[in-house]
Amino acid sequence: MPATETKTLLSARINRIAPSATMAVVAEADRLRQQGHDIADFGAGEPHFATPQHIKDAAIAAINGNFTKYTAVAGTLELRDAIARRHAEDFGSNYTREEAIASTGGKHALFNAFQVLVDHGDEVIIPVPYWVSFKDIVEYGGGKCVFVETDESRGFMLTAEMVEKAVTPKTKIILVNSPSNPSGAVVPPEELKKIVAFAAERGIFVLSDECYVYLNYTGDIFSLGSMTQYKENLIVVGSLSKTYAMTGWRLGFTLAPASLIKQFQKLQSQSTSNPTSIVQKAAVGALNGSQQCVAEMRKDYIRLRQIIVSGLREIPGLKVNQPDGAFYVYPNVSAYFGKGGMKSGTDVANRLLHEAHVAVVPGEAFGTTQHVRLSYATSEEVIRKGLERMKKFFGSL
Repeated sequence: MPATETKTLLSARINRIAPSATMAVVAEADRLRQQGHDIADFGAGEPHFATPQHIKDAAIAAINGNFTKYTAVAGTLELRDAIARRHAEDFGSNYTREEAIASTGGKHALFNAFQVLVDHGDEVIIPVPYWVSFKDIVEYGGGKCVFVETDESRGFMLTAEMVEKAVTPKTKIILVNSPSNPSGAVVPPEELKKIVAFAAERGIFVLSDECYVYLNYTGDIFSLGSMTQYKENLIVVGSLSKTYAMTGWRLGFTLAPASLIKQFQKLQSQSTSNPTSIVQKAAVGALNGSQQCVAEMRKDYIRLRQIIVSGLREIPGLKVNQPDGAFYVYPNVSAYFGKGGMKSGTDVANRLLHEAHVAVVPGEAFGTTQHVRLSYATSEEVIRKGLERMKKFFGSL
């Protein structure tokens, strides 16, 4: 059957979205590896660290103890208590188990929230650049994305004034992501507090994607969940993936008013049901165990950040902000547009992959056209090798 005919048989909602651009880069890089090419991979945002041993031990104990049955849809009471307790200890929040739900990764938690809250015509404010899946998850549910452009010269900093100007009577959710994927920008706590305050006055939800909240290098780690007086208007989404190097384990969570958690639970009961039982035990081990591993990984990311930022700044024409969090750098490559037939970030990314064997993600996936994203969650060896290849590639143009 021709592709055009197949498309007409599909639902409107699936035709509104596209495959993840990040995963597309990963797939193409894997294809080249299978052909025997050595790829310096800055594509996927995935810690290079092994999952800490005490977390793996908790999973092994769960298997040996036959903890392999279904659990409650929202996760075990033990896990929900651990989520709430860890957040309270680290950020001063006061969530209860009834205000917490565990999901199959942070992306699943975001999907639940948007599908429950966003109807056709509802607007969601999203700062640019944005993580690749935000736009598609909102549009899949029929919502309208209202993009707020941030200023590269100010480090892609989001301010409350920018957000407030974008609010309309149709605004349902303001999405914030700090530290940001892809830019690494960290929104100052005072700006986040202003955003939540005026959103609460207007009856608007603020959804805070805090996947990288522990990878904040400013010395001022902050969660919107600490603003306990505004709990009714806050949805905090977190993930163990980046914090504990548990990407493949797939465990995320949401903290929100109990009335919303019930609705997220209802949707989850008809999709995935509970997160994997064994992973839940591992998550309890992560949340209740020593947090020294988190501090050690954060320290190494800061070291790797310095190496990659310094190296990129040695390449003539590239403009590079030093990120304040997460593990991405987002250089502006537009100085090379018009050279070698390149006209966009996508062109640069394609040429880097196929000619220099360096995998990066084009900025178009994140709402900009002049950038590429590099993840420095990899070894120093890969970073230096990739930088050398990039210098040679750009120097040949």
